[in-house]
Amino acid sequence: MDAAGLAGRSRAVRALTAVVSGAALLVAVLGFLVPAERPADRPLSALAGAALAAALVAAGQLARLRFRLGRGVVSVSWGEAAFVIGFVVAPRGWLPAATLAGALAGWAVLSWWNSHRNLAEVAHLAGSLSLGAAGATVVAGLVAGDAPVLSTRMTAGLAAGALAYLLITFGLATLTLSLHRDAPARQILLRASYAKVPMFVGNVVVGLAAVRALVDGPLWLLAFAPVLWLLQRTYRFHLRAEEERRMWEAFSAATATLPGGTEAEVARAGLRAALEVFGARRVEIEVHGPGGERRYAEDGPGQDNTLAGLPGPAITRSMAVAGDPVGELTVWLSEPTLPAPRDEAAISAFGDALAGALHDAATRARLADLEQRLASDVTHDRLTGLLNRATLLHDGDRLLRSSERDRPVALLLLDVNDFREVNGTLGHRHGDEVLRVIAERLTELTRDGELVARTGDDEFALLIPAVPTLTDSAARADRPSPLPMALRRARELVEHLIAPMEISSVRLAVEVAVGVAATTAGRADSAELIRRASLALRQAKRQQISVSAFDAGQDAVTTDRLALLAELQDALAADDQIVLHLQPAVDLVTAAPTGVEALVRWRHPRRGQLSPNDFVPAVEHSAELHTAFTARVLDLALAAAGSWHAAGVDVPVSVNVAARSLLDPTFPAQVAEALRRHRAPASRLVLEITESVAVSEERIVDEVLAELRDSGIQLSLDDFGTGYSSLAIVTRAPVDEIKIDRSFVDDMIDSAAAGAVVRGAVELGARLGVRVVAEGVETTEQRAALIALGCPVAQGYHFCRPMPSERIVQALTQLAQAAPDNIRPLRADDAS
Repeated sequence: MDAAGLAGRSRAVRALTAVVSGAALLVAVLGFLVPAERPADRPLSALAGAALAAALVAAGQLARLRFRLGRGVVSVSWGEAAFVIGFVVAPRGWLPAATLAGALAGWAVLSWWNSHRNLAEVAHLAGSLSLGAAGATVVAGLVAGDAPVLSTRMTAGLAAGALAYLLITFGLATLTLSLHRDAPARQILLRASYAKVPMFVGNVVVGLAAVRALVDGPLWLLAFAPVLWLLQRTYRFHLRAEEERRMWEAFSAATATLPGGTEAEVARAGLRAALEVFGARRVEIEVHGPGGERRYAEDGPGQDNTLAGLPGPAITRSMAVAGDPVGELTVWLSEPTLPAPRDEAAISAFGDALAGALHDAATRARLADLEQRLASDVTHDRLTGLLNRATLLHDGDRLLRSSERDRPVALLLLDVNDFREVNGTLGHRHGDEVLRVIAERLTELTRDGELVARTGDDEFALLIPAVPTLTDSAARADRPSPLPMALRRARELVEHLIAPMEISSVRLAVEVAVGVAATTAGRADSAELIRRASLALRQAKRQQISVSAFDAGQDAVTTDRLALLAELQDALAADDQIVLHLQPAVDLVTAAPTGVEALVRWRHPRRGQLSPNDFVPAVEHSAELHTAFTARVLDLALAAAGSWHAAGVDVPVSVNVAARSLLDPTFPAQVAEALRRHRAPASRLVLEITESVAVSEERIVDEVLAELRDSGIQLSLDDFGTGYSSLAIVTRAPVDEIKIDRSFVDDMIDSAAAGAVVRGAVELGARLGVRVVAEGVETTEQRAALIALGCPVAQGYHFCRPMPSERIVQALTQLAQAAPDNIRPLRADDAS
């Protein structure tokens, strides 16, 4: 038997190999204990006869013929002829050892020639032949006894011994293949018998004829060469014809039964068929398709390719249909030699049949997927998988009609603020990904019975068919309003959707606006709810707020948020990113500190320290972040003011206020809460506002400013002279301080006009009784000119640079201590 290395074989086969090899070696040793006396009519001496027997065994194995049996390969050789001759010329006890030696020599040559055989295989094969020879010797000896060589009894004994040799070697080969599951036992018996029986008959005839020639006239052996060559060719043709017939029959049956199901079903059937048709050790199928490459593989039964590697040669064939590649088929054959052309042709034909089946399966899958997509596209949005607008209107109307007429319902219309900028900044592909993330988050928040849909490019809708109600003071007591709960639900959506997301390794956040329309099921259809929610959405965008309820007078424009909001959220969550740099304002004559301005900075973990111009605009455009940011700055400023107050320096801290804060009616309460947390009097805080904010026509601005002043908080008019109406502002919004913009201070030495503006501001402050502070003083000349004009207070690099909060107490203390001496102007480096 010719098979793969034992590393890939089952444990039972390895055990059988050990038993056969050990038994053969034992029999060979015991054979030498048998007396070597022979009858006188034997043609050769004992030693020469044993050598000839070993040589004949080796020659018989070298001239073997092989045929595939399942996943194994069976060899048929001239072993019976070698036994018949060896029984006559060699001592009977020596014949097992001679057979063992000859088989080892023959298979050693074959192993060297093929470079695939291992020692365990050779031992197994040689041991099987040696045991066959031992059994045959016993049977022939019992039948023939000491009869003359050319007697009828000897002929019968030699035939009986040859039959025993066949049965023993055939039985061991069948047992090995069965244990390894290379083929069913019945298939082994039938096919091996069909291949071996004709050769067995020829082997016995050749052996008996050779014995007669040795006895009567050795020259007759020369005539055996052409006869043996013809027999060898006849045997080979017989085996090859039978093997090809069987293979093509199996091929036809296998390709005919390839299923018409899915790709996986076809691939698995193809694997099993290839293992059966080609008797392969392993088969792999690689399928190429729109979804990438998919690999299917299967090993032959009983094959442990993890240990054995992949024995035998591999044949790989590309599979294509009408020039379109389908994949690759790789078959590892069991034979340790190069594949024959018929194997390559058969595998190519099988690959073509398998390619057609896989192509058909892919076509069926594409058609099914196309039908499913077409059906889905009619009712769903292709990008997000949500319902589309038409389906929302249809299903929404059906849902409303099936509800009680007085059941509270609501529709939330959600829009991503300035989504065009997301597309313009990140590209449309990433913008689509943002929309998919939003759709997923909306789906997570959707409850049973609710409908969520994409109604526009960056617009989504949530229909709530049953809204819990709370009694609204604006509604009649007998009709609870669904609006408060609908607004609460809208705020929950906003809070969930503004959380940072990661798109193609870019972390960003978007902001949304929600329009809310609430009514009862019998008073509006889906289209009307969408119209009302759309008006509310426009109002939310116009007021730059997150949520707005429907009002007939609503109208709006779109506002926008950038991806910087995500990082700002992280910064506010951290303790060390949003920090203050503090710059004292000093008396121009004595250099004594009169106040400290808080300048916010962002210690960005990736971009380094950022100035307010880099991030404050984004904060001011964010309804959600602005409140938290303002609270953080107030806390930092009041904490710093508390530190220098504890050191004995009693000066206020100034904080810039954004326009959004003055539009927030709750802002005075937020400031009061910050003062309470830090146990600071209102006089310790100065809020700086710009002229452009103070001249706003919004009534809420006047109300907020008045409430702040009434609470004792000081107001400072920043950047005086650069706004819309510098003179009118001081009467419309009374302030405690005027800060002259640094642009006028820079030019006052060389520009008479700038000097006139500074002089006018100083005089205006004196007449109104408010402090005047000159910003941006950097030179001694500027300081002297301001003193000459009567300006009392200034700040700038000439006195102190902005510094971290941990250094401000020391700087203020030094300024306060040096002020009475009035020795020299304080330089920025002196304050460090």
